[in-house]
Amino acid sequence: MNKSLKKYFPIFALPTIVAFVISFVIPFIMGLYLSFTKFNTVTDAEWIGLKNYITAFANDTTFLQSLWFTVKFTVVSVITINVIAFILALLLTGTLKGTNLFRTVFFMPNLIGGIVLGYIWLSIINSFLYNFDLTITYDAKYGFWGLVIMMNWQLIGYMMIIYIAGIQNVPMELIEAAKIDGASRFQILRKVTLPLVMPSATICLFLTLTNSFKLFDQNLALTNGAPGESTTMVALDIYKTFYSRMGWEGVGQAKAVIFFLIVGIIAITQVVLTRRKEVES
Repeated sequence: MNKSLKKYFPIFALPTIVAFVISFVIPFIMGLYLSFTKFNTVTDAEWIGLKNYITAFANDTTFLQSLWFTVKFTVVSVITINVIAFILALLLTGTLKGTNLFRTVFFMPNLIGGIVLGYIWLSIINSFLYNFDLTITYDAKYGFWGLVIMMNWQLIGYMMIIYIAGIQNVPMELIEAAKIDGASRFQILRKVTLPLVMPSATICLFLTLTNSFKLFDQNLALTNGAPGESTTMVALDIYKTFYSRMGWEGVGQAKAVIFFLIVGIIAITQVVLTRRKEVES
């Protein structure tokens, strides 16, 4: 069996590897090179060194502003999504009736596309704010909390399913033993359930962190950065720099590389830290 796997593995793996190289590795290398050039198309690139990176930080205030807005949004979204999803997972693994129906209902928003979701919530939020003669683009705080609410609505169900799988894998023998020893529900949750659910928490934190940081289509549909680019997130700022500012294509590419590094470093750090908690527990 092992000999057959070793023999045929390259045949089955080769198409995937080729597709990965063509669709990810080559474009990434080209993008990295173009971030050090001035260009309108990939065929007329002129090497200018670190000038694009300097421009992104020194001459473009919208990039740092969008980066700070993205960080705030990500922190709030990661906390709220995971806390609410975990609480729902606890409730739906209990003795409530109709738990399968609730799981399906909570998961359904994850199936809706980002642009569609953005316009749906734009209508919902504006229809509420119209009662106060306001719109979501009247003030940045409305756009911020609108994005947070929309992100929670989309991802809570997905994260809840992952947490449910983790909770269901907790051995009942440990919970029964803790009850016999006189542990309260909170002590069981803190000392037994949470440590054993850490693998699920690692996955959920990674998914919510990366999805929140690279949010684009929902941001485009819900606020499009208004008012005055104050609700522009990094992905949308990169898009606008690349396609809306003539001669700034290289700066947009440099921003994309910076964004990639930031998300990569934060995601890897989060995985390493939560993995350590798994080992400790």
